[in-house]
Amino acid sequence: MSKNVRTYVLLGLVLIIWGLIGYKVVKALSPEEEPMPELKPVVFSPKPTTKKDTFSLMANYRDPFLGTLPKTERKPIKKQVAKQLVQKRNIVYSGSVSQSNSGNSMFFVTIDGQQHIMSQKEEVDGVKLLSGNGENIKVRYYGTTETISRAQ
Repeated sequence: MSKNVRTYVLLGLVLIIWGLIGYKVVKALSPEEEPMPELKPVVFSPKPTTKKDTFSLMANYRDPFLGTLPKTERKPIKKQVAKQLVQKRNIVYSGSVSQSNSGNSMFFVTIDGQQHIMSQKEEVDGVKLLSGNGENIKVRYYGTTETISRAQ
């Protein structure tokens, strides 16, 4: 082989090798996005809980160190507890907002200085809104029901 032919063959091999290297570099720098696999929804089904069998030990034998029998436990005598006075909550009814096409009404109620937007049968801070209209609302807290008029 002549010198020129050998040079052209080697030049062709070098170009092919550098072309492959360049192709791999370009492909690595701009990867094609692979399609995301479809996710199937996971259904959560908790295991049924079973009531655990409990037991207690009766240690009614002689104390090995002191030589005495255990004292029998006496049932405590329940004392009559006077009913606690229900603390009156500071509740102020400011007004209501309702949608024209539905019967849902939202009421602006201030409970102990914090304003809340409540709907019927909703409970906030232990205060449950039973019913209401534009003029007054009926609330229940600590087992007592109270009607509150709108503040002017």
